Amino acid sequence: MTHLASPSPAARPIGRHLRDWRQRRRLSQMDLALDAEISTRHLSFLETGRAAPSREMVLRLAERLEVPLRERNQLLLAAGFAPVFAERTLDDPAMAPAREAMERLLAAHDPWPALAVDRHWILRAANPAAGRLMAGLPAALAGPTLNVLRASLHPDGLAPRIVNLAEWRGHLLSRLRRQTAASGDPVLADLVAELEAYPGGEAEIDPTAGALAAPLRLAVEGTVLSFLSATLMFGAPQDVTLSELAVEVFLPADAVTAQTLRLGAGGA
Repeated sequence: MTHLASPSPAARPIGRHLRDWRQRRRLSQMDLALDAEISTRHLSFLETGRAAPSREMVLRLAERLEVPLRERNQLLLAAGFAPVFAERTLDDPAMAPAREAMERLLAAHDPWPALAVDRHWILRAANPAAGRLMAGLPAALAGPTLNVLRASLHPDGLAPRIVNLAEWRGHLLSRLRRQTAASGDPVLADLVAELEAYPGGEAEIDPTAGALAAPLRLAVEGTVLSFLSATLMFGAPQDVTLSELAVEVFLPADAVTAQTLRLGAGGA
Protein backbone atom coordinates (compact mmCIF):
# COMPACT_ATOMS: atom_id res chain seq x y z
CA MET A 1 0.00 0.00 0.00
CA THR A 2 1.29 3.47 -0.89
CA HIS A 3 1.23 6.03 1.92
CA LEU A 4 0.97 9.69 1.02
CA ALA A 5 3.38 11.94 2.89
CA SER A 6 1.84 14.55 5.18
CA PRO A 7 2.15 18.08 3.83
CA SER A 8 4.86 20.24 5.34
CA PRO A 9 3.65 22.84 7.87
CA ALA A 10 4.22 25.70 5.41
CA ALA A 11 2.20 23.86 2.72
CA ARG A 12 -0.94 23.78 4.88
CA PRO A 13 -3.37 26.69 4.46
CA ILE A 14 -2.82 29.57 6.87
CA GLY A 15 -6.41 29.29 8.04
CA ARG A 16 -5.87 25.73 9.20
CA HIS A 17 -2.74 26.79 11.06
CA LEU A 18 -4.65 29.52 12.88
CA ARG A 19 -7.52 27.23 13.78
CA ASP A 20 -5.17 24.51 15.04
CA TRP A 21 -3.26 26.95 17.25
CA ARG A 22 -6.49 28.47 18.58
CA GLN A 23 -7.83 25.04 19.46
CA ARG A 24 -4.51 24.03 21.01
CA ARG A 25 -4.83 27.07 23.29
CA ARG A 26 -8.45 26.10 24.01
CA LEU A 27 -9.84 29.43 22.88
CA SER A 28 -13.12 30.06 21.12
CA GLN A 29 -13.22 32.25 18.04
CA MET A 30 -14.83 34.95 20.17
CA ASP A 31 -12.05 34.72 22.79
CA LEU A 32 -9.31 35.15 20.21
CA ALA A 33 -11.15 37.81 18.23
CA LEU A 34 -11.68 39.94 21.33
CA ASP A 35 -8.03 39.56 22.35
CA ALA A 36 -6.81 40.45 18.86
CA GLU A 37 -9.33 43.29 18.54
CA ILE A 38 -10.92 41.97 15.36
CA SER A 39 -14.43 40.75 14.62
CA THR A 40 -15.38 37.13 15.10
CA ARG A 41 -16.65 37.17 11.52
CA HIS A 42 -13.27 38.24 10.19
CA LEU A 43 -11.45 35.57 12.20
CA SER A 44 -13.88 32.96 10.90
CA PHE A 45 -13.17 34.10 7.33
CA LEU A 46 -9.42 33.83 7.97
CA GLU A 47 -9.72 30.31 9.34
CA THR A 48 -11.91 29.07 6.49
CA GLY A 49 -9.81 30.71 3.77
CA ARG A 50 -12.50 33.19 2.70
CA ALA A 51 -10.14 36.02 3.61
CA ALA A 52 -6.34 36.27 3.49
CA PRO A 53 -4.51 37.78 6.48
CA SER A 54 -1.96 40.54 6.13
CA ARG A 55 1.56 40.03 7.43
CA GLU A 56 0.71 42.23 10.43
CA MET A 57 -2.42 40.20 11.15
CA VAL A 58 -0.49 36.92 11.11
CA LEU A 59 1.99 38.33 13.61
CA ARG A 60 -0.75 39.80 15.79
CA LEU A 61 -2.67 36.54 16.01
CA ALA A 62 0.55 34.59 16.60
CA GLU A 63 1.41 36.91 19.47
CA ARG A 64 -2.02 36.51 21.06
CA LEU A 65 -1.81 32.73 20.64
CA GLU A 66 1.71 32.65 22.15
CA VAL A 67 3.02 30.76 19.13
CA PRO A 68 6.77 29.99 19.42
CA LEU A 69 9.01 31.99 17.08
CA ARG A 70 9.90 28.98 14.94
CA GLU A 71 6.23 28.30 14.28
CA ARG A 72 5.54 32.01 13.67
CA ASN A 73 7.91 31.78 10.73
CA GLN A 74 5.90 28.79 9.49
CA LEU A 75 2.68 30.79 9.78
CA LEU A 76 4.20 33.59 7.71
CA LEU A 77 5.35 31.14 5.04
CA ALA A 78 1.90 29.55 4.93
CA ALA A 79 0.38 32.99 4.40
CA GLY A 80 2.83 33.78 1.58
CA PHE A 81 5.24 36.02 3.49
CA ALA A 82 8.93 35.72 4.25
CA PRO A 83 9.97 34.67 7.77
CA VAL A 84 10.96 37.56 10.04
CA PHE A 85 12.71 35.77 12.91
CA ALA A 86 16.32 34.80 12.28
CA GLU A 87 17.67 31.41 13.34
CA ARG A 88 21.37 31.65 14.08
CA THR A 89 23.59 28.95 15.53
CA LEU A 90 25.10 29.56 18.95
CA ASP A 91 28.57 29.98 17.40
CA ASP A 92 27.35 32.71 15.04
CA PRO A 93 29.25 35.98 15.74
CA ALA A 94 25.93 37.79 16.14
CA MET A 95 25.09 35.45 19.04
CA ALA A 96 28.27 36.29 20.95
CA PRO A 97 26.58 38.54 23.56
CA ALA A 98 23.91 35.92 24.33
CA ARG A 99 26.45 33.10 24.35
CA GLU A 100 28.73 35.00 26.71
CA ALA A 101 25.79 35.84 29.00
CA MET A 102 24.81 32.18 29.10
CA GLU A 103 28.38 31.09 29.89
CA ARG A 104 28.64 33.67 32.68
CA LEU A 105 25.34 32.46 34.12
CA LEU A 106 26.48 28.84 34.10
CA ALA A 107 29.82 29.74 35.69
CA ALA A 108 28.16 31.92 38.34
CA HIS A 109 26.09 28.98 39.59
CA ASP A 110 29.09 26.71 40.15
CA PRO A 111 29.42 24.73 42.43
CA TRP A 112 25.66 24.28 41.95
CA PRO A 113 24.95 22.28 38.76
CA ALA A 114 23.59 24.24 35.79
CA LEU A 115 23.19 23.37 32.13
CA ALA A 116 21.74 24.86 28.96
CA VAL A 117 19.38 22.90 26.69
CA ASP A 118 17.47 23.57 23.49
CA ARG A 119 13.77 22.92 23.08
CA HIS A 120 14.37 19.22 22.36
CA TRP A 121 16.42 18.94 25.58
CA ILE A 122 19.73 18.54 23.77
CA LEU A 123 22.63 19.67 25.97
CA ARG A 124 24.28 22.82 24.63
CA ALA A 125 26.52 23.77 27.56
CA ALA A 126 27.11 22.83 31.19
CA ASN A 127 29.19 24.04 34.10
CA PRO A 128 31.75 21.78 35.84
CA ALA A 129 29.34 20.79 38.62
CA ALA A 130 26.79 19.47 36.12
CA GLY A 131 29.57 17.70 34.26
CA ARG A 132 30.63 15.90 37.42
CA LEU A 133 27.08 14.66 38.07
CA MET A 134 26.77 13.34 34.50
CA ALA A 135 30.20 11.73 34.45
CA GLY A 136 30.25 8.04 33.59
CA LEU A 137 27.31 8.01 31.18
CA PRO A 138 27.68 5.33 28.48
CA ALA A 139 28.76 6.53 25.04
CA ALA A 140 25.34 5.73 23.57
CA LEU A 141 23.77 8.33 25.87
CA ALA A 142 26.62 10.82 26.19
CA GLY A 143 27.31 11.62 22.56
CA PRO A 144 27.61 13.00 20.06
CA THR A 145 24.42 14.76 21.18
CA LEU A 146 23.28 14.29 24.76
CA ASN A 147 19.55 14.47 25.44
CA VAL A 148 19.24 15.46 29.09
CA LEU A 149 15.87 13.78 29.66
CA ARG A 150 16.94 10.56 27.98
CA ALA A 151 20.18 10.49 29.98
CA SER A 152 18.22 11.12 33.19
CA LEU A 153 15.55 8.43 32.82
CA HIS A 154 17.24 5.74 30.73
CA PRO A 155 17.99 2.58 32.78
CA ASP A 156 21.62 2.83 31.65
CA GLY A 157 21.81 6.52 32.54
CA LEU A 158 21.21 8.37 35.79
CA ALA A 159 17.96 6.53 36.61
CA PRO A 160 19.53 3.85 38.86
CA ARG A 161 21.10 6.63 40.94
CA ILE A 162 17.88 8.65 41.36
CA VAL A 163 16.56 7.71 44.79
CA ASN A 164 13.05 9.08 44.14
CA LEU A 165 12.89 7.91 40.52
CA ALA A 166 9.10 7.52 40.31
CA GLU A 167 8.52 11.04 41.66
CA TRP A 168 11.20 12.69 39.53
CA ARG A 169 10.15 10.73 36.44
CA GLY A 170 6.56 11.83 36.95
CA HIS A 171 7.68 15.44 37.26
CA LEU A 172 9.77 15.33 34.07
CA LEU A 173 7.10 13.54 32.03
CA SER A 174 4.39 15.92 33.21
CA ARG A 175 6.53 18.88 32.21
CA LEU A 176 7.39 17.34 28.84
CA ARG A 177 3.75 16.52 28.09
CA ARG A 178 2.77 20.15 28.79
CA GLN A 179 5.57 21.38 26.55
CA THR A 180 4.47 19.01 23.78
CA ALA A 181 0.83 20.06 24.05
CA ALA A 182 1.76 23.75 23.98
CA SER A 183 4.13 23.48 21.01
CA GLY A 184 2.68 20.65 18.94
CA ASP A 185 6.26 19.55 18.26
CA PRO A 186 6.34 15.98 16.83
CA VAL A 187 9.94 15.48 18.01
CA LEU A 188 8.82 16.10 21.59
CA ALA A 189 5.84 13.78 21.09
CA ASP A 190 8.24 11.00 20.05
CA LEU A 191 10.42 11.76 23.07
CA VAL A 192 7.40 11.46 25.40
CA ALA A 193 6.58 8.04 23.94
CA GLU A 194 10.19 6.91 24.32
CA LEU A 195 10.52 8.03 27.93
CA GLU A 196 7.14 6.56 28.90
CA ALA A 197 8.45 3.17 27.80
CA TYR A 198 11.35 3.29 30.24
CA PRO A 199 10.91 1.45 33.57
CA GLY A 200 10.73 3.27 36.86
CA GLY A 201 7.09 4.00 37.56
CA GLU A 202 5.49 7.40 37.76
CA ALA A 203 4.30 9.05 40.97
CA GLU A 204 2.16 12.16 40.94
CA ILE A 205 3.04 14.99 43.30
CA ASP A 206 0.68 15.21 46.27
CA PRO A 207 -0.11 18.93 46.78
CA THR A 208 -1.27 18.19 50.35
CA ALA A 209 2.07 16.70 51.40
CA GLY A 210 3.55 20.10 52.21
CA ALA A 211 6.61 19.83 49.95
CA LEU A 212 7.77 23.06 48.30
CA ALA A 213 8.60 21.35 45.00
CA ALA A 214 9.50 17.96 43.56
CA PRO A 215 13.18 17.41 44.46
CA LEU A 216 15.79 15.46 42.57
CA ARG A 217 17.47 13.07 45.02
CA LEU A 218 20.62 11.64 43.46
CA ALA A 219 23.00 9.11 45.02
CA VAL A 220 26.62 10.15 44.42
CA GLU A 221 29.49 8.14 45.95
CA GLY A 222 27.46 7.00 48.93
CA THR A 223 25.82 10.36 49.62
CA VAL A 224 22.29 11.31 48.61
CA LEU A 225 22.25 14.82 47.16
CA SER A 226 18.95 16.68 47.10
CA PHE A 227 18.22 19.43 44.58
CA LEU A 228 15.46 21.88 43.72
CA SER A 229 15.39 22.88 40.06
CA ALA A 230 14.69 26.21 38.38
CA THR A 231 14.47 27.20 34.73
CA LEU A 232 15.84 30.46 33.31
CA MET A 233 15.17 31.79 29.79
CA PHE A 234 16.12 34.88 27.83
CA GLY A 235 13.52 37.63 27.96
CA ALA A 236 12.02 39.07 24.76
CA PRO A 237 14.11 36.99 22.32
CA GLN A 238 13.91 37.83 18.61
CA ASP A 239 15.99 34.88 17.41
CA VAL A 240 14.56 31.36 17.10
CA THR A 241 17.58 29.64 18.66
CA LEU A 242 17.70 32.05 21.57
CA SER A 243 13.96 31.73 22.20
CA GLU A 244 14.34 27.97 22.54
CA LEU A 245 17.36 28.03 24.88
CA ALA A 246 16.77 27.29 28.57
CA VAL A 247 19.18 27.19 31.49
CA GLU A 248 18.32 24.52 34.06
CA VAL A 249 19.73 25.26 37.52
CA PHE A 250 19.86 22.72 40.36
CA LEU A 251 20.01 24.34 43.80
CA PRO A 252 20.96 22.41 46.95
CA ALA A 253 17.86 21.55 48.97
CA ASP A 254 19.76 20.84 52.20
CA ALA A 255 23.01 21.62 53.99
CA VAL A 256 24.57 18.22 53.24
CA THR A 257 24.14 18.75 49.49
CA ALA A 258 25.57 22.27 49.64
CA GLN A 259 28.60 21.14 51.62
CA THR A 260 29.23 18.13 49.38
CA LEU A 261 29.11 20.28 46.25
CA ARG A 262 31.51 22.81 47.73
CA LEU A 263 33.96 20.07 48.67
CA GLY A 264 33.61 18.48 45.25
CA ALA A 265 34.38 21.76 43.54
CA GLY A 266 37.43 22.26 45.76
CA GLY A 267 38.69 18.76 45.03
CA ALA A 268 38.23 19.23 41.29
